[in-house]
Amino acid sequence: MFSVVIKGNTLAPHLKATSYAVGHKAILAAVNASHEGEEHIVSQDFKPIDAHSMRLINGQLKAVSKSVNAIGQVRYAHTDIKIPSFDAYRRESTKDPKKSSLATDADRKAFTYLMTASFAATSAVFAKSVIRGAVSTMAPSKDVLALAKIEVKLDEIPEGKNLTVKWRGKPLFIRHRSAAEIEKERAVDVSSLRHPEPDDQRVKQDKWLIVIGVCTHLGCVPIANQGDFGGYFCPCHGSHYDASGRIRKGPAPLNLEVPPYEFVGDTVVVG
Repeated sequence: MFSVVIKGNTLAPHLKATSYAVGHKAILAAVNASHEGEEHIVSQDFKPIDAHSMRLINGQLKAVSKSVNAIGQVRYAHTDIKIPSFDAYRRESTKDPKKSSLATDADRKAFTYLMTASFAATSAVFAKSVIRGAVSTMAPSKDVLALAKIEVKLDEIPEGKNLTVKWRGKPLFIRHRSAAEIEKERAVDVSSLRHPEPDDQRVKQDKWLIVIGVCTHLGCVPIANQGDFGGYFCPCHGSHYDASGRIRKGPAPLNLEVPPYEFVGDTVVVG
């Protein structure tokens, strides 16, 4: 009995007499009373609404759900939503919803591909100009390029002699070989060399040998017309080169380097 009294507050909503209820709207319960001489008129078109429904436009479709022990709910059918039109962004061939767009699919794709290819080509040309401009800023100046090439008069070098000039900060050997030296170097067995290179691959003209005068061992400068093979001799560690600049004896691992050069008349241009 005591527990029933305590729970009276929670049971009250289920025990009270309710004629019709909608959530958040208080409605007085109907009470039977007799008043002599008075006529009671009850309205038949009573439409209970709440504060939310008052803010909506009249004429909306409503679905009301209610129960004895639950809050009333009002659901509305959203028939007033306007779907935006995107016809301004569509092609003429795709505006008709009753017409298939497959017939114009190839043409539309071709236009898209054409625009994409044009944009790619334009971007490639622009990127090329930007890259060339960036690379040109890192290129050496004209005065540096002028020093990168030298011209040497060959008629000033007698046969059997070696001329030493400076090229890019390194000694450059230009040797005027005799016919005996040429024949001797051509007769060498290439397979017996440490760094096998035929003589005809190291010269562009038989009588002219042009090599960089830096020993391939530790960078010393060899002495011309010295050594056991009559070519060049490095006094630092005893490397011997022949008249073709090939290593024949000593610790050097490679032949003397041949720079890029070309003959212009009686002048050689190195670089």
